Amino acid sequence: MRQVFNEANRNLRIWVRGELLDREQAKVSVFDSLVQGGDGCWEGLRLYDGRIFKLEEHLTRLRHSALALAFEKIPSSVQIQDAIRQTLEANAMRDGVHIRLTLSRGTKITSGMDPRLNQQGPTLIVVAEHKPPVYDKTGISLVSSSLRRFPADCLDPKIHHNNLLQSILAKIEANAAQADDALMLDVHGFVAETNATHIFGVLDGALFTPTTRACPEGVTRATVLEICAQEQIQASVRSVSQVELYRADEVFCTGTMGELAAVAKIDGRPIGTGTPGPMTTRLSQLYAQRTAAEGTQIVP
Repeated sequence: MRQVFNEANRNLRIWVRGELLDREQAKVSVFDSLVQGGDGCWEGLRLYDGRIFKLEEHLTRLRHSALALAFEKIPSSVQIQDAIRQTLEANAMRDGVHIRLTLSRGTKITSGMDPRLNQQGPTLIVVAEHKPPVYDKTGISLVSSSLRRFPADCLDPKIHHNNLLQSILAKIEANAAQADDALMLDVHGFVAETNATHIFGVLDGALFTPTTRACPEGVTRATVLEICAQEQIQASVRSVSQVELYRADEVFCTGTMGELAAVAKIDGRPIGTGTPGPMTTRLSQLYAQRTAAEGTQIVP
């Protein structure tokens, strides 16, 4: 599932600090908080036929993260939506698009970690790319990482921040093991998520998924739980161990970048039949029905 360059993205126009710039000119200052310390928050969005699925939920999470980081100025939902709309229109985009929103504390007057050095307001970046879901729908492989997700008393995972070193180091381990992604545990040894997605197990027709004690409040994860409630599919949110995933009938991952994707193997152990199971297939279809019918119209 290694991503490759898409020629359709060569001449992108990217929104940076209120301007639409060509791909090669779209840059931030060396004094920006993102460069100085990964001081920012982000969201991933997906465009379906001119509509962004769960846009308000994503913008709410972005705002909550910025508030937790004590940003003095936060663009309004209307301002961010306008920046997204202008970016999509500039690139003539309507479908099959992934959007990366980034909001940093802004540019500093000199190097340093003190937020009082940020005196120019936040930096909003909108990168929209032609990008279909990135995961192989026939099943991906996971390997358990040696790294642990932080608990809330170290770095609260409810802050969807730009410091992704934990995830990057876990991904390096997955690459070395020739797996697609890494399974990450919390400090108590229970499953948190992967380096990039939330995770669900299926046993005897019922779903289970870890709590958000050591992972972000996922928008796609919440949508799957909504679908389960609507379809009267039993689903529990609780502590989950690795062994429960090993012995599950099905395991799948969820996220905006890849939607729902079956997990075929964890730590070399086949999961179920090693192919997408009936529950994963059913939920993927129900999710696709939602994305085809719901969302905020952003371009005509």
